[in-house]
Amino acid sequence: MSDTPCTENLAMDPPPDEFRNWLALPRDVTASILMRLEAFEILTSAQKVCSPWHNLCKDPSMWRAVHMRNPVTLWEFPYVLEKMCRHAVDRSCGQLVDIYVENFGTDELLRHIADSSSQLKRLQLVRCYHISDKGLSEVAAKLPLLEELVISYCFLSKEALEAVGRCCSHLKSLKFNSRELWHLKYDEEALAIAQNMSELRRLQLFGNKLTNDGLQAILDGCPHLESLDLRECFNVSLAGNLGKRCSEQIKDLRHPHDSTYDYDYKNDERIYIEYFEDLDDFEVCDGPNY
Repeated sequence: MSDTPCTENLAMDPPPDEFRNWLALPRDVTASILMRLEAFEILTSAQKVCSPWHNLCKDPSMWRAVHMRNPVTLWEFPYVLEKMCRHAVDRSCGQLVDIYVENFGTDELLRHIADSSSQLKRLQLVRCYHISDKGLSEVAAKLPLLEELVISYCFLSKEALEAVGRCCSHLKSLKFNSRELWHLKYDEEALAIAQNMSELRRLQLFGNKLTNDGLQAILDGCPHLESLDLRECFNVSLAGNLGKRCSEQIKDLRHPHDSTYDYDYKNDERIYIEYFEDLDDFEVCDGPNY
């Protein structure tokens, strides 16, 4: 037997001078790392790590994109997300271009976003049950640069679509998704899109109730359309001339019965929770006093 000790499976600690000093990273590298976090993670933890991170997290350039979602049921959640979201928007100092809100949000929050973010280009609303047609319609005129709008599983209809179409002339991409009772037939939303959003390039209508008539109107009213997602739009039949026209006019076409494996906004079984309106229960922490 060899007297040489076996070190194959022994973990060797590096000398102390080889430990990486994360605080010594260049500011732009640290910022790139932190911007991969969601706003909630920055506000509740990352900004509290150290003084340099705290100062960096208050830089308006860190808040050009704000992504916030309710990760748990609200009765287990100690913060009121709307107030946190307002604070994140305020930190952008008008530089906000992209915001994602999921499982919370109200007309008042939407109004605050619009009043504070004239440069906004991308607005994503997912399961925002307390944002109304009236609320979105009233702020549409304050979003002149909006290029992309996502409305998934919200109680919004043709009224909001008409207002956005009239006011947001730069809109190029719309996702208007639901899981309706597909046996009902309803073309009002499709007509609102066709009549008011002629510059659209990308359109997703997952689970919509439109019929062939609504689809025909969209093809006529949106001549620049390149991508069309009709998955689970079971009132639409792409046989015959209509199907041929879609194939000729649309570069990226998803059919009603196509797979949904890559669908971004899956209608999972998350618990619907009422929004807790007592904003006084949460005070945004600016981090420790260094």
